[in-house]
Amino acid sequence: MRIIPAIDIIDGKCVRLSKGDYSTKKVYNENPLEMAKIFEDNGIKFLHLVDLDGAKSHKIINHKVLEQIASKTNLKIDFGGGLKSTEDLKIAFNSGANQITGGSIAVKNPEIFLEWLQQFGADKIILGADFIDRKIATNGWYNTSGFDVIDFISEYSNKGILNVICTDISKDGMLEGISTELYKEIIDKTKVKLIASGGVSCIADLQKAKEIGCDGAILGKAIYEGKISLKELQKLC
Repeated sequence: MRIIPAIDIIDGKCVRLSKGDYSTKKVYNENPLEMAKIFEDNGIKFLHLVDLDGAKSHKIINHKVLEQIASKTNLKIDFGGGLKSTEDLKIAFNSGANQITGGSIAVKNPEIFLEWLQQFGADKIILGADFIDRKIATNGWYNTSGFDVIDFISEYSNKGILNVICTDISKDGMLEGISTELYKEIIDKTKVKLIASGGVSCIADLQKAKEIGCDGAILGKAIYEGKISLKELQKLC
């Protein structure tokens, strides 16, 4: 299972939110590149980079941060946040992203999202399935749709999606453990490679994700708040 630290960007800084609420913003590092290098130095190979300014603005904003990290580390980066056009994707890939994550666009404009899937390939496009109370949420989690998370993922799986980042918004940044039962249900009912996101609080949570068959797990606040040490992650990696 892939261990994937997250770096969320607002105003070019490394931040974390609780439940996606921008008013809870806490800055952990003024320099995201420095944080990325620390991860790499401790054996990490993957990075989940989120443009929170982009998510709010509905277009890519922090591509320069992506470019810096991609050019000065060997981390394999998946990039998301506000990607709404093919031009946004081209900017992200040209800036060094290995994969991009599309969430709101997959709900609101599935035609474009499926065009991306066809144009760039299933290895390059990740479906972002962010949910609360089993309903898919959009626009930086400000809005909830009527789509059930499993139905949503199943539909895209049938259309060729291989990789899914599934985030339980109610747990994101709360250090309360992962949504084990729901993730297990998704893995049992679909054919996707599932990346668990939201709530990772300790090494045991990562072990649970691995046991139920997750392809990867994203963690953020657990690292920044010292709940999981980089030495522990180094052993896992």
